Amino acid sequence: MADLLTETPIDPRAGWVADHVRLYAESNGSEGHLWRSDVPTLLLTTRGKQSGTARRTALIYAQDGGRYVVTASYGGSPTHPDWYVNIEADPEVVLQVGEDKFRASAERDSPDNRAHLWDLVTAVWPDYNKYATKTTREIPLVVFTRHD
Repeated sequence: MADLLTETPIDPRAGWVADHVRLYAESNGSEGHLWRSDVPTLLLTTRGKQSGTARRTALIYAQDGGRYVVTASYGGSPTHPDWYVNIEADPEVVLQVGEDKFRASAERDSPDNRAHLWDLVTAVWPDYNKYATKTTREIPLVVFTRHD
């Protein structure tokens, strides 16, 4: 299997996320890192659980020390987003934050740290609080730790 860091991933096909990922990737992170001028985003590349193919998407993130925190909110959908299902199967991912592209490991938040992490992500994107009221599932928080 190819290396996620060098493999060409499949990007979203249509819509604003596809446009955002394309801008971010084509500019090598010099554009697109700050979405809507002030919302930090990263590119996440995962290995597809069923296909084994590299897949990439853009996500809003917060920072907790040197770690990156994202939500698997899917806009309050009743199901988890595909990228989350992929990292449950294989937590080894590639992140691009601005121009910096690197390997990382994903882990789900712990109950002891959830309130702190939720406060961090909702400070960046308050709509996560609305999304949480639209679904009966607990929205997972995912923490990415960089590999050196």
